[in-house]
Amino acid sequence: MATSRENKTLSQFKSNLLGGGARPNLFEVELTTLPSGIQWDAEVFRYLCKAAALPASNIAQIDVPFRGRIFKVAGDRTFDVWQITVINDEDFKIRTAFEEWMNLISKLDNNMGATDPSAYMTNATVYQLGRGSQKASTDASGSSNAVLKEYEFVDIFPTAISAIDLSYDTSDAIEEFTVDFQVQSFSMTVSYTHLRAHETREDRGWRVVG
Repeated sequence: MATSRENKTLSQFKSNLLGGGARPNLFEVELTTLPSGIQWDAEVFRYLCKAAALPASNIAQIDVPFRGRIFKVAGDRTFDVWQITVINDEDFKIRTAFEEWMNLISKLDNNMGATDPSAYMTNATVYQLGRGSQKASTDASGSSNAVLKEYEFVDIFPTAISAIDLSYDTSDAIEEFTVDFQVQSFSMTVSYTHLRAHETREDRGWRVVG
C-alpha cells in the first residue's frame, strides 16, 4: 500500500492543461440536410443553434446471481435523447422546418406519416472548437478555430419541440425553443496532432471510432 504521493504544483498542473482547457461555449452544430421537401437553411442554423451537448456513453449492466453474490457483466449500449436549443428569429424559419419534419413523421390531423425510416432520419454533427487556429495553440493567430473533437449523431429524428411562452411581463429577452432527437448511434473523430511527451501513439492525425 502506498504511504505517500508526490506533491503537485500549479506549474505542473498548467503544463498538463492543454490549451488552457476546452470551453463549453466554443462549439458548432451542423445539420446539413433535412428530409426531402422541407425548406432548410443550414447556414442560418449554424448561428442560431445556441446550445447542444456532447453525447453520454452508456452500457447497461446485467446482474448474474451466484451463491449469495452478484456477478456483473456488460449489457447493451443505450443512447440518450439529444437536445438542442435554438434562438427564434422573426421569420420562424428554423422552428417551421422542425415542425414540418415532425408532421412528415406523424401528421397533426390524422394518423398518416412516413413509414420508411430513411425518409425521415438524417445525421447531425457537433464540433468542439479550440480557442486558436491550432490545437493547444499558444496565441490567438489565424482566422479559424481548430476542431478539437467531432461527434456525428447517426439517423436522428425529432420527437419533441418545446413550447415558446408568451407574456406581456417578459421583456429584454429573445425567444428560444428546444428540440429533442432520438439517436441510433454516434461516431467520434478526435485529433492527436498534439501529444504530450509521454505519449507514443503512432497513428497521429485523425482517428474515427464507430
